[in-house]
This record gives sequence, C-alpha cells and structure tokens, in this order.
Amino acid sequence: MSDTTSKPRREFRNVDFQLITTKYRLPFAGKVSILHRVSGALLFLSLPLLITIFTYSVASPITFAALGAGVGGVFLKLVLLVLLWGFMHHLCAGIRFLILDLHIGMDKVSAQKSAKAVLAVSLTLTVIFAIKLFGVL
Repeated sequence: MSDTTSKPRREFRNVDFQLITTKYRLPFAGKVSILHRVSGALLFLSLPLLITIFTYSVASPITFAALGAGVGGVFLKLVLLVLLWGFMHHLCAGIRFLILDLHIGMDKVSAQKSAKAVLAVSLTLTVIFAIKLFGVL
C-alpha cells in the first residue's frame, strides 16, 4: 500500500494594502523595480517636451537665448531636476538589471545591496546635478 499522506498545502494570502497601515512592505529590489518603471514612463511621456525644447534651441540664436533666459525660472529648473532624476535612476537601475540578466548577484543579499546602491547612486547624481543646476557652487 502506498502512503497517501498529503503534503501541507501552501498558504496564499491576499496582500491587503490599506491607506493608513500597510501590512506588506516591498523590499528595496521591488521599490527599485517600480521606480525603474515610473522613471521610464516619465522619460517617455516627457519626450514631446524635450523634442520641442531641442527644436527651439537649434532654430536660431534668438530662440536659444530665449530658452536660456527661461531656464532661469525655478519652476522649469524643478521640472528639469525631476527629469534628471528620472534619467539617472533609469540609467542606474537599467545597468543593475543588465547585470542581473547575466546572472550576477542573483542571491537575496547581493540583490538587496545592488538595489540600495542604485538608489544611493541615482540620488547622489541627482543632488550633484541639482547643485550645478541651481548654481549653489
């Protein structure tokens, strides 16, 4: 006779997201993945704006000077800073995902370290560009 004892079944729980208290916390790798998608969508949606700015900048010296004067505004600098963050994060996370595609750093500890490194490097680069953009130094 065969032993028909059944294995304990895996338990699947519904992930319940609440506005005030969240019962489920994403690891850093999950946050980096979501931010990579958000930054990619941000860059894609900003393409018409960037193309328009580029066409005005190369149209004539007068429009180039007008754009240079417009970049002096705080609002446009903040928009450019958000786009710079999107580019820096998308670049750093993309390099991380390419390395993961080579099956390097696939274990949990290495993945967490590389995700934290992506956040640190992208935010550091964004701060450096913000200092340069706002002319602090």
